[in-house]
Amino acid sequence: MIEIKNKQIIIDGKPVLITCGEIHYYRLDKSDWQDRLDKLKETGCNAVATYVPWLWHEPVEGQFDFTGKTRPETDLAGFIDLCTENGFYFFVRPGPFIMAEMKNEGLPYWVYEKHPEIIPVGWDESEPTTPTVDYLAPGFLQEVRKYYEKVMEIVTPRIYPNGGKIIAFQLDNEIGMLSWVSNTPDLTDNVLNDLSNWLSERYGDNVSDRYPFPLEESAERNTAFRSPKEEYAAQLLKDLGYYMRYRFAKYIAILREYAEEFGVKDIPFVVNIHGTGGGRGFTYPIGISQLYETYNQGPGYISGSDIYFGDLDMKTFQDLYIINGLMEAVHNEDQPLTSVEFNCGDGNFGETLGERYDPSAADFKFRMCLAQGNRLINYYLFAGGKNARLDTLVDDGNDRIASTGERHGFAAPIGPEGDYNYTFPRMSRVNQSVMAVSDKLARMNEERDEVSFAFIPDYYMTEYRYPKSEVMREILSNIEANRGAGAWEIMGRAMLLNGYRFTAVDVQNKPLDVTKTPVLALPSARYMDSAIQEKLVNYLNAGGSILLYGEVPLFDMEGKECTLLAEALGVTYNGISRDGHGNYLSIYGDNWASAQPEIRSGFVQRFEVGANVTPILRVYGSDDVCGFESEVGNGRAIVIASFYRCDLPFFKNALERLGSRAKLTHDCPHHGIFMTSTVDAEGERFLHLLNLDGFDKEFTLYEDGVALLGGRKLLLQSKDGVMLPMNLSVGRVRIAYATAEITGVNEEYIDFRLTQVEDVIAFDSGTKILPSADYVIEENEELTLVRSNKHAKVDDQLRVLVG
Repeated sequence: MIEIKNKQIIIDGKPVLITCGEIHYYRLDKSDWQDRLDKLKETGCNAVATYVPWLWHEPVEGQFDFTGKTRPETDLAGFIDLCTENGFYFFVRPGPFIMAEMKNEGLPYWVYEKHPEIIPVGWDESEPTTPTVDYLAPGFLQEVRKYYEKVMEIVTPRIYPNGGKIIAFQLDNEIGMLSWVSNTPDLTDNVLNDLSNWLSERYGDNVSDRYPFPLEESAERNTAFRSPKEEYAAQLLKDLGYYMRYRFAKYIAILREYAEEFGVKDIPFVVNIHGTGGGRGFTYPIGISQLYETYNQGPGYISGSDIYFGDLDMKTFQDLYIINGLMEAVHNEDQPLTSVEFNCGDGNFGETLGERYDPSAADFKFRMCLAQGNRLINYYLFAGGKNARLDTLVDDGNDRIASTGERHGFAAPIGPEGDYNYTFPRMSRVNQSVMAVSDKLARMNEERDEVSFAFIPDYYMTEYRYPKSEVMREILSNIEANRGAGAWEIMGRAMLLNGYRFTAVDVQNKPLDVTKTPVLALPSARYMDSAIQEKLVNYLNAGGSILLYGEVPLFDMEGKECTLLAEALGVTYNGISRDGHGNYLSIYGDNWASAQPEIRSGFVQRFEVGANVTPILRVYGSDDVCGFESEVGNGRAIVIASFYRCDLPFFKNALERLGSRAKLTHDCPHHGIFMTSTVDAEGERFLHLLNLDGFDKEFTLYEDGVALLGGRKLLLQSKDGVMLPMNLSVGRVRIAYATAEITGVNEEYIDFRLTQVEDVIAFDSGTKILPSADYVIEENEELTLVRSNKHAKVDDQLRVLVG
């Protein structure tokens, strides 16, 4: 029995942590399957994941092969059974879209040829530049149902409730991504008919006030939507985004219907979220915005992230942390975090040798995701392979099933020929450490400080824009300038480097409760829905605190004037100033921020302030206020309406003035340390620490001002991460704390990875530890201390014998 409960994946009553390796059976000779599974075993992973490409299994309409009749590598049944024989769980991803660099993203050519009506129409009736389709076109759904029926003949007997090992089923892949990246909102006649009905139901008799043309099917209506005029462009921007969320949710519900119709039930249905790009996470919430209604429409769904950045370093680390928080913000109370495409390997995707990830990349990202509550992580792509030629040649330059040439997955930890990549040892090391204590981690939650990052899904509903619309351009450019880069790069990074551990809260769709969210870090643009502004005002009046970074909103999301929040804050907008050639726009501190140095700023929003407002930042030369602290009812707000530097003491001071204090701190003079902690219901804990820089750091770690780890200084090595146990029961013993990381557990011993010049493992007093030449045992009234005789940089493996 598989349950999704309390943000855990529970199998047969026990919380389980799933770590998968993605292996594409169809890209490997069948004789190589066992070899790749053996290499996956070396990592300690307990599951295999794979796409199932429709293009591969039904290249000719009606001619299905899932058992190796036409060629051995079509034997999906045999691959799943082999994985089961090797003791792995299985995560199946049958599309119909799979991407994976497959031609047509995995759809057969004949589907497009038979149903040309599914091919989208874009703005101004332009042709699409990607192979996306109208998901709800009847012809497409008819073919998908037939495909699902055949896939389920293989899958259904092998799902966990039926005695097999398939524990999760992904519905489609990266839904809406192709239309987003190509700015092609699938404007087929079928879509426009459905959109018109949706608008009529949503707005009733008022729909004509928003759209000054008849919604009945006609060439006039189609042109009005595909080439919108400025008078209703802002309304269409908003309504089209809302409609697409509804449309994607409907599509997912239909796919689940088909899967359940043919017997797949009582295992999680997974929806994966796309959006990272250019090595950063700023656009990732676009995927959340597009898809959160799909996996929140009923029980049994879980979402999964696509994590595609390279190194996790000082530039990017807050991206991943915030992404995980935003995903959690829209989840229901039972849904866990998962990552179904967790990029690993060396980053050399184009075989140019222009990318080369540090070995710490997958290690760091895995540790952060784990600490934040990810319960399933799929290493993508674990093993490379080769792309076969199509049986029916298509004369497209290579006639192969994929666009990457003969070899595929050349950046993977295991290359196309089965060789080990340099990233494999570090990835394997961290995975083995985690799986050694996975029973503990599977039920732990991150400990948080009293501050949350605000998430407004509509700030990321920016995937479709009519290229000729100035109205859309103005709204979207301002939102994009404020929603992510500034707030993430400055406020989010400062919070984490100051030790704050936070989640996010969906301030648009969920209640904003002062008792649960006493302090809110709010990225804000000039545009904000009136209902959200009103909610924030009520939150402040009830005693909440807000740290606002960006711009104070002046308009709603359709560009209509709305200053509810500004009025509550006690300020009146007085214009914007920008940096430019020969104009070195600068700001300086005032009142409690008066010690702040004068700095350059790219822009400022200027205000006249009322009686309950204290200026904290002013524009040099004019003394205009561009940052302030306001008392609002029982609450308080600090507003930074300018671009401000990542000044750690400044943001720490601001958050503490709002009532939030970081519990975990350190005394290292250098920043670049990420730290958090996880705990279970029994009080067992892990400290999760990352040194994001390329040099060693030594420091004492404190919690609520009390030194941890017995007051010892901790050496965190260059580009290293550790997961240190505290109050952890392991077999017959309890570890009070350790400076070393557990890597294996046995009734007779515990294996550790050493991290220090002299590591210390502290057990409860009276614990019987058998002697060894590798360590010294010390007893006192409180603890039994094991001191390693090994220097971690010389030999980092230690086995402690338990009596």
